[in-house]
Amino acid sequence: MLYSMTGYGRAEQTIGNKTFLIELRSLNGKQFDLKLFLPSILKPYEFEIRNQLNEGLERGSVDCAITLKQNGSSKPVNINTDLLKAYYNSVVEVSKELNADTNQLMAAILRLPEVVTNTTEIIDENEWKEFSGLLNNVIAELNKHRMDEGKSSETDLLQRLENIEHLQEEIKKIEPLRREKIKEGLVKVLTENVGANNYDTNRLEQELIYYIEKIDISEEQVRLKNHCNYFRSILNEKEKSKGKKLSFILQEFGREINTTGSKANNAEIQKKVVLMKDELEKMKEQILNVL
Repeated sequence: MLYSMTGYGRAEQTIGNKTFLIELRSLNGKQFDLKLFLPSILKPYEFEIRNQLNEGLERGSVDCAITLKQNGSSKPVNINTDLLKAYYNSVVEVSKELNADTNQLMAAILRLPEVVTNTTEIIDENEWKEFSGLLNNVIAELNKHRMDEGKSSETDLLQRLENIEHLQEEIKKIEPLRREKIKEGLVKVLTENVGANNYDTNRLEQELIYYIEKIDISEEQVRLKNHCNYFRSILNEKEKSKGKKLSFILQEFGREINTTGSKANNAEIQKKVVLMKDELEKMKEQILNVL
């Protein structure tokens, strides 16, 4: 089973007198890259949250936004005067340049993040456990989306793999004819240049065997077949993260297909190689979004 790196999860839950909203998005990425937006109440648990997301999602470019809605009665507040002054001075300076109205400036600044905070804003251990469970639910929802997309990717990859194998079988059918054509071509050149009875047929056979061995593609075809089988076996493994491994295998596909093309010396085989390369490029595009 394949998992995509693209997914979305969302959940909202009231814990104590606080309502938390978690939104989680994931896109493809080479490593785990997290952008995390937290309310100040959860800052002490930032390390745990990051670890939880890393363990649950493994890879991808992840955006996690957690917002807090405070319920219940009014509570004492604390004004961050240093931050307020910094906001005020910056906004006033810009207002002067733009000749903008500053009558409602203070009210607007007081609504900016972290300027006004509840002095009793804390989260206890039990509330943290509930929040951690909520976060796990969102991660599970995102992974469900990843799995659904992964099914479509796997279907497409298997179809393209079958196409490559079918083209490989067609090359096998052409291969004996290719050798015969090579022999006919050499005999024709010799006949035209030195005469039909003026060359050593035994020497011709020796040179022909040497030449055919140099352009033989049987080893490349065997290795490509093995790579196809290995690719399927990786798809059937239970682990979720397979994208990097599959990408490495596709690089090996490319080497064998390119070598087959360079040795082919046959227009029909070259056509099959071009079609194989096209299928391979489409597989590589799919693998970029595989976990």
